[in-house]
Amino acid sequence: MPDRDLVIRPTATLPEVLEIEPKLREDARGFFLESYNERDFRAQGLDQRFVQDNHSRSVGGTLRGLHAQLKHPQGKLVRVVEGEIWDVAVDVRPESPTYKKWVGVALSAANQRQLWVPPRFAHGFCVLSEWAQVQYKVTDFWHPGDEISIAWNDPDLAIAWPLEGAPVLSAKDEAGRSLAELESLLREPSA
Repeated sequence: MPDRDLVIRPTATLPEVLEIEPKLREDARGFFLESYNERDFRAQGLDQRFVQDNHSRSVGGTLRGLHAQLKHPQGKLVRVVEGEIWDVAVDVRPESPTYKKWVGVALSAANQRQLWVPPRFAHGFCVLSEWAQVQYKVTDFWHPGDEISIAWNDPDLAIAWPLEGAPVLSAKDEAGRSLAELESLLREPSA
């Protein structure tokens, strides 16, 4: 893979969701990748303050999400350090012209891409490889009582998850509700 500079571009379906190719330098020893550089990200219009880094490891077939926060919405900068996922962002802002639209992007350790999921968007991913380790920076701290779980298979969203069979879900995600059931909560102003 040739060296590259930071590239940030909007996704076609949801322009506020950004696909990122981080700065990369390679030589005979391997590579050096800048997963985040505040100055460079700001220069390309992504001006966010991150307060927490998260890291998950999941078995193949796992689906995490769709999660959103109500009064403390989190923006998420997502990347994969092992394996491959299909990462999904959904516009859950009832006042938005792109409400209920979604975008899915393959992120992997091999392609080294990242996805910026803005605050007030739901986020989820499914694991396409045997294992995946996902790291993501967030713009607000996690408030357990503030998070909602939207049903991964909500027919109104019709997300085309690239899964073979039923996904591995947490109890919280199994109990996810339809976006229609949660819409009144999403209309409340955030703190």
